[in-house]
Amino acid sequence: MGGISPLVGQDATGPDLQPASQTVDDESDGRIFGILPNNKTISQTAPAVEPLTVRQKFNLAFKDTTDPYTLVLAGFFAGVAQWQNDYPTFGQGAAGYGKRIGAAYADQAIGNYLTEGIVPYLFHEDPRYFRKGTGSGRRRIAYALSRTLITRTDKGRNHFNYSEIVGNSVAAGLSNLYYPASQRTAGETAEKFAIQVVSDAAINVLFEFWPDMRHAIFKK
Repeated sequence: MGGISPLVGQDATGPDLQPASQTVDDESDGRIFGILPNNKTISQTAPAVEPLTVRQKFNLAFKDTTDPYTLVLAGFFAGVAQWQNDYPTFGQGAAGYGKRIGAAYADQAIGNYLTEGIVPYLFHEDPRYFRKGTGSGRRRIAYALSRTLITRTDKGRNHFNYSEIVGNSVAAGLSNLYYPASQRTAGETAEKFAIQVVSDAAINVLFEFWPDMRHAIFKK
């Protein structure tokens, strides 16, 4: 998540990154509703967009992985799984919840590093979301959804989104290493992959329309 970054321990205008005003589109605090990190949205029309270095891509993954929102999200998923007694071999109580939150957080961390760092590095892709910002609502929704299959390369060209598809496929496969043996099925793996891709598509739509929503709600 899907998204969209400052260097670890440095300001957003550090030497290895573009100024935040170029990286984050129409967002002063880098969060949607003050909660969801919005570290990788950039306007299609932003001037002189420089490609991210390898270090910047991995720092983007690090920032998203260590963001408090990621831990809270993992805790939420773990709570739902505990309530439904998913992965029963994890057990119940604090120990069971700890195993579930650990697995949920591992899902997020592995997915972030694969889709924002490792695969973008291997295929020379830009993991940021390039916001369309103009046109009809229908066209903008279609564009946002299409970004799960199409992404921008470091050279500014469009091509197949290996980061999203390959990255999330590998992440779903790696989850078999730490989930119970009974859950290590092709169907479970495919479900995890599908849920992540659908979630990323929904988040892309939110990234696309957040400035419009922000203006409508907060008059900014």
